[in-house]
Amino acid sequence: MAGDEDNKPRILVDADGCPVVDAAISLAARHQLSCVLFCDTSHELEKIGAKTIVVDQGADSADFALANHIRHGDIVVTQDYGLAAMALAKKACVFNQDGRQYTADNIDMLLNVRYERSKQRRKTGRGSRIPKRTQEQDKSFYQSLHGHICQRDI
Repeated sequence: MAGDEDNKPRILVDADGCPVVDAAISLAARHQLSCVLFCDTSHELEKIGAKTIVVDQGADSADFALANHIRHGDIVVTQDYGLAAMALAKKACVFNQDGRQYTADNIDMLLNVRYERSKQRRKTGRGSRIPKRTQEQDKSFYQSLHGHICQRDI
């Protein structure tokens, strides 16, 4: 029934530089959910099992496009705290690429940490190095998102 499909949550992925796109698509297929990837023209990608929405390049253009598509109960995958805050305001469930869930209880602290780090970067002219991604991080993401979907009995 078409109406039921409209009520099911979707997995919406901030796909610009996201290391878990394939895992999100796999989980969506496993649980019969739709998956939508958002990216700008510099990261254009097409994946079987997902719809891709490509937007023009611009500061946070993919983030705003994703935010405009969020429905109550959707699952959003992003590492951007600003987008996470917008998604939480729209009653979405939000996870980062390591499987950490953003919530109303932790988003303010994370936004504050981001602000303090940006002040430090402006002061020193450099940021911290990002370590190479591990299989454990991929596994943690998959388990967290899978557990969340099963817990909600979607």
